[in-house]
Amino acid sequence: MESGRGAMLVAFAMALWIGGLITRAEAQLEVGFYSRSCPRAEAIVKEEIEKALGDDEGVGADLLRMHFHDCFVRGCDGSILLDSTNSSKAEKDAEINLTLEGFDVIDAVKEKLEAACRGVVSCADLLAFAARDAVVHYGGIHYEVPSGRRDGRISVASDADILPSPDFELAKLTDLFVSKGLSQAEMIVLSGAHTVGIAHCDAFSERLDSVADVEYAAALRKQCPPGSNNTAPMDPQSPHKFDNRYYQLVLGDRALFASDHALLSTQGTAAQVKSLAGDYWGFQSKFAAAIVKMGAIGVLAGYDGEVRANCRVAN
Repeated sequence: MESGRGAMLVAFAMALWIGGLITRAEAQLEVGFYSRSCPRAEAIVKEEIEKALGDDEGVGADLLRMHFHDCFVRGCDGSILLDSTNSSKAEKDAEINLTLEGFDVIDAVKEKLEAACRGVVSCADLLAFAARDAVVHYGGIHYEVPSGRRDGRISVASDADILPSPDFELAKLTDLFVSKGLSQAEMIVLSGAHTVGIAHCDAFSERLDSVADVEYAAALRKQCPPGSNNTAPMDPQSPHKFDNRYYQLVLGDRALFASDHALLSTQGTAAQVKSLAGDYWGFQSKFAAAIVKMGAIGVLAGYDGEVRANCRVAN
């Protein structure tokens, strides 16, 4: 009886594997991957991220955005960390990534990891840990990060064209996330990361004429005079707090991007925004689950890729 049940389980697992629901790389990611090879890996990352955010409270939002931008281009392989070469312009130098900061933070963390465990911890895993630790620093819940990612060797600026623009409509946002294996509901949850950080004026200036909150629009115009490249906090009240206020801002037409306002485009998506706006802990748990799922997009594992000694260059 047991042997028959075991055979059925094996057959079921093989069916999932062949059907593409489980990939070999995703199956190899695991919580505590470095427990033996580099026991203090996650502790080292956390310590260094805390130091960095002590010096610059805003850089955690960049690290979170960096993880997202990495995963949506070639999968979560650390390709966004590679520098351009004389013959190839890398992702980090694509126009949409030019406002990203924090690459020096990743360098500093990697140096500490290499000193503790040379050639063990990948840059892709480092970035996933760093994003989690930034969320926790801002007051979000701690979540376990499955690891075991390997680093890619290729980074091409034009590949970043896939990344969502601040003016994306709902259908385009949904299609992009679905193409990466994420649902529309998970897209709405991950959009909640806009509760921290800043935005450059040119990313939302064209939206100001359509903002229903006249007082808010006037304040933004004052902060963003024509021709300026100033910035504005995504959430003026708590720019360094990882909470669910983003959804309250969306409902009040005070979110900065047109793509944020687009979440109200249908009754169904508007209902999800309203639900998340009124459920702090529900948002926290759903965000943790969604970002863990995002962190498994297109990962390299096993013998694929490499573990870079320097996150800026392939070995």
